Amino acid sequence: MQKQDLRIIFMGTPEFAVGTLSRLVEGGYNVVAVVTQPDKPVGRHQDVLQPSEVKKYAVAHGLPVLQPVKMKDPAFVEELASYKADLQVVVAFRMLPEVVWAMPRLGTFNVHAALLPQYRGAAPINWAVINGEKETGVTTFFLDHDIDTGRIILQKHFPIPAEADVEYVYDGLMRLGADAAIETVDKVLALDDSEGRASYDQIETIPQDDLIAEMAKAKGVAPSEIVLHGAPKIFKDTCRIDWNRTAQQVHDFIRGLSPYPGAWTTLSREDGKAVVVKIFRSHIEDFSEEATCRPGDVIASRGTLAIACADTLLYIDELQMAGKKRMDVKSFLNGVRNIGEYQVVDE
Repeated sequence: MQKQDLRIIFMGTPEFAVGTLSRLVEGGYNVVAVVTQPDKPVGRHQDVLQPSEVKKYAVAHGLPVLQPVKMKDPAFVEELASYKADLQVVVAFRMLPEVVWAMPRLGTFNVHAALLPQYRGAAPINWAVINGEKETGVTTFFLDHDIDTGRIILQKHFPIPAEADVEYVYDGLMRLGADAAIETVDKVLALDDSEGRASYDQIETIPQDDLIAEMAKAKGVAPSEIVLHGAPKIFKDTCRIDWNRTAQQVHDFIRGLSPYPGAWTTLSREDGKAVVVKIFRSHIEDFSEEATCRPGDVIASRGTLAIACADTLLYIDELQMAGKKRMDVKSFLNGVRNIGEYQVVDE
């Protein structure tokens, strides 16, 4: 079977998913329809509907768009089936019911932005950086009943530089994920014959439990002792900085949330004035000594701003006060008086 004969339905929502969709469309693959989230109400009065990035791309390229509120809606399932897809490709979308993911004869595969079985969940890129990982990657796998547990088709690795933020890793994995998706589709095509008689269970895959067993064997431990990091959804409270952690841990936390949604802390003076500050960039001085002050103490000196952590000072390079624009630390210090009188508020 040629790529123009393989009927593909694509499912995704954010910009990250557009990277793969565009590679499929512009590479001549036969994307017969796109499934994405319903338009979101935005604006002060929630009276403006904003389409997803995937929908914008699909409309611009004349692709049919389906936007179900509920994935089990019989009308949606019937419409989806009418496209007679051979394969479904999912990138950054919601959990699918079996009636949807089991529909195509060649199955449904997902592009996940991590090296499974590590970092299963909604925010794998953020958590890999937050945890100070030196490497991450992308995985394609067939969907099954649980979240991110399906049989792995292929993986591609991506190094994380020491000072990289989540935006750098996001951009890199968006491109790498598109590469992995194309390679996976081509792998499916190579298996299928001209009559289209292949099925997804004929494609070579690796159960995730087998990978865990390999990891355990390499470490000389039992599979149950392998630590698997999760990647849960990130909320506002998730982004609060804990200054009782080491400077390296806080620095990685800031990198893992920069530029969005942004790590934040609350600073307060003795007179009760408080301000919420987002921090986007930081560094640790090579010559930093152990902090002699308490975690959360703010030190401003000679054009620098530092906050004490559990072990040493963390120097702030770029930040944003609530209601103000993002700025470098020098501009911040020029506009804020007596910043040294502030201290982190513990809540």
